[in-house]
Amino acid sequence: MRIGFGLPVSGTWATPGPLGRVAVAAEREGYDSLWSFQRLLVDAGQQLEPVYRSVLDPLVALGYAAALTERVRLGVAVLNLPFVSPAYVAKQAATLDVLSGGRIDLGLGTGWSAAEFTATGAQGDKRAARSREYVAALRTLFRDEVSDFTGEFYTVPPSRMAPRPVQAGGVPILLGGSVPAALRRAGEIADGWISRSAHDLTQIHKDVALVRAGAEKAGRDPDEVRIVCRGVLFRPERGLLDGSWEKIREDVAWLGTQGVTEVFYDLNWDPLVAGEDVDPVAAEERAMDILHNLSPMGLS
Repeated sequence: MRIGFGLPVSGTWATPGPLGRVAVAAEREGYDSLWSFQRLLVDAGQQLEPVYRSVLDPLVALGYAAALTERVRLGVAVLNLPFVSPAYVAKQAATLDVLSGGRIDLGLGTGWSAAEFTATGAQGDKRAARSREYVAALRTLFRDEVSDFTGEFYTVPPSRMAPRPVQAGGVPILLGGSVPAALRRAGEIADGWISRSAHDLTQIHKDVALVRAGAEKAGRDPDEVRIVCRGVLFRPERGLLDGSWEKIREDVAWLGTQGVTEVFYDLNWDPLVAGEDVDPVAAEERAMDILHNLSPMGLS
């Protein structure tokens, strides 16, 4: 089981100091990965959780963390693919991969905010077909000397994108999603699947089975598909990852028996860390305490 940590990208603690210190501390404490997420804007008339109201750009935040670290992997969970062309995302991801020495994981979703679709001019129909084409376009841009893709929604004319990612096979692509078709699609075309913040983790084995079924259908080894769990802590309604440090560690170990390959603790959903009125110093102190007490170095 690989253990990661969510970067400070939401709320009052999402500033240069805490972001840098959390990144450095997580690497020092043996965490395998650091994660961000995307929220472009919030409809002024919509009431959403505080986590969504003030959020740093996910790739810029990862670039900042990359400059301060050397080993830890850097992932976005997730970037909403309808909002930006695959060529533009490929260039950003490849650049980050080169500058970080091959440490980037690219998580993609299809988006859900009507305001964001309107603001970006994106289309929300035929999401499954768009996702398949998007991943195919990214693959040729990441891997091929001469990239070439023609689809219904996206086209990459015969062209060269350089520099390409330094990771063999290109930047790993992970897909979000919670409906059965999306889960199977992640197994079919992506390197892995990422659970959402509101996921009922007590039932995650059902989702893992669908992801792996998709991989088998595509003739892939289902055991090679990554299952990444966003670990929202101290939310008892989620069923797991609440209570003592030992209880949380036991929950993580149990998730491993359900097919999860990676968990990252994300405190951006913790109202005592990323709430709108939380003192940033207190938020960072709480986060650092959690980071240290759940350190992978403390695992037997």
